[in-house]
Amino acid sequence: MTPTALVTGATAGIGLSFARQLAAGGHDLVLVARDGERLGAVAAELGSAYGRQVEVVSADLSHRDQVQRVAERLADPARPVDLLVNNAGFGLRSRFVDGELADEERMLDVLCRAVLVLSHAAAGPMRRRGRGAIVNVSSVSGFTAMGSYSAAKAWVTTFSEALAGELAGSGVTVTALCPGFVRTQFHDRAGIRMSRLPAAAWLDSDEVVLACLDDVRRGRVVSVPSRRYQVVVGLASHSPRALVRRVSWWIARRRAS
Repeated sequence: MTPTALVTGATAGIGLSFARQLAAGGHDLVLVARDGERLGAVAAELGSAYGRQVEVVSADLSHRDQVQRVAERLADPARPVDLLVNNAGFGLRSRFVDGELADEERMLDVLCRAVLVLSHAAAGPMRRRGRGAIVNVSSVSGFTAMGSYSAAKAWVTTFSEALAGELAGSGVTVTALCPGFVRTQFHDRAGIRMSRLPAAAWLDSDEVVLACLDDVRRGRVVSVPSRRYQVVVGLASHSPRALVRRVSWWIARRRAS
């Protein structure tokens, strides 16, 4: 039976790289994104290029009723999903105190609540079948203290670790993907200036996904692509939090200036 993967935020960046590599590896796809027209174009491209069945679900994951539609697709016993990739992103340009609270709430809905709901919808059926995998796209920023975005990503990583422990021995794995800066449209869409970052800080989305899928096959719970970001995470994890905060605040001020 052909395995099926459901990918949120599937029309660009890391999500599109997941969709392409999974299709190339023999998965049928369920692609989820807000832009229905773009979603259809990506589905047609991937179906033609790889000969896979590609289903689309147009959904804005900041809306609870639309998240529920995706959850119902994940829980459908007649159409099992073998791999869930929670990738949908949300970025904010403004600092927390200066920004709109409604925007902060929408970010948490996409980055945290949607991950919670969709992981719950997928994990039960996967456990009953005795197989499956969940990938939650987090970030190296979750190991720092740079605004509500890094706080949300810290939640994603910790949630993934906890769920992996709960599902241990069931045949279902959970992996938190924690990349550093990845060359995608994410920062441009959010209006975040990144011109001061050196070229060495950037990762390629295809390489990030390739490394992650290898870690999924190995059953690794936290996937940090590239040696340089593994060093960053190691330093952040073992340094005093006061030092992590000071470095994080310094970086955040430089980015804002």
